Amino acid sequence: MTLLALVMATHFANAADVSVPTDSSLHVDADAKLKSLLPPDITQRGYIVAGTNPNTPPTTFFKEDNKTLAGREIDIMNAVGERLGIKVQWRDTGGFDNIIPGLKTGRYDVALSNINATQTRLKQVDFVGYYNASRLGIISLKSASIAPFTTFDAVCGKEVGAGAGTTQIMRLEQASKACEAAGKQPIKVAVFPDRPAGVQAVVSGRVPMFFGPYEGLSWQTKLIKPLALSGEIHVDDAPVSVAFPKDSPLEPAVQAALNSLIKDGNYQKILDHWGIGFGAVTEAKRNEEIFK
Repeated sequence: MTLLALVMATHFANAADVSVPTDSSLHVDADAKLKSLLPPDITQRGYIVAGTNPNTPPTTFFKEDNKTLAGREIDIMNAVGERLGIKVQWRDTGGFDNIIPGLKTGRYDVALSNINATQTRLKQVDFVGYYNASRLGIISLKSASIAPFTTFDAVCGKEVGAGAGTTQIMRLEQASKACEAAGKQPIKVAVFPDRPAGVQAVVSGRVPMFFGPYEGLSWQTKLIKPLALSGEIHVDDAPVSVAFPKDSPLEPAVQAALNSLIKDGNYQKILDHWGIGFGAVTEAKRNEEIFK
């Protein structure tokens, strides 16, 4: 068991340190004034290391060649790098649950993987918000003929899947308690390693429903014909954010670059390219500012 654990840990370490090629849908000009905000060690190194867990379009995903990353988060962070006049090197974290440990150990300078800013996570990492994540979805099989719904009341007493380590797990657990408080059956929460595994579980009939980000699940329903987007849930949630190690000196530069992209319209162009302009924010806020 010790040898197996060592081999697995070594495999993860190697995978996490390999630069992954990317494809951006948009390119922007550098701003010398903003570049001056970069920490000296990163300027000297010549690149920012960004971690992501390739999940599903339009967030972050591998293209048909299975080696090139694309998606909203790739576009956003690559544009930030271009605005700052520095390259971004991407790493596949090998799972969502590896992201925060990777930031805490300094493996990544930043991470983007549909990460909601939360007060609990803020105790471990820092954030700069860049996407409104208050719109969530629940998919099912079309053949189940589930009537469209907009509240968690509709899934009391039913089984719903969500991705490990995501805020959707927390949302379902809270909703389950509310079901019981109202005298209804609790929600049975099924946890999957990631969104693709949960989507496949719905397709195969292992679980009747899966809960996750609206933009990703709506994309899936367009690609996978047996699926339907049955639930559209709106929550008062903090934005999806760029995550950093605590007190990272890189935060002011990334925040300034994001706000520059918001101001000049390139940020909106990126979101519109992926058909998710509805989630645009008007300002990239940082840490406690996010929750005010």
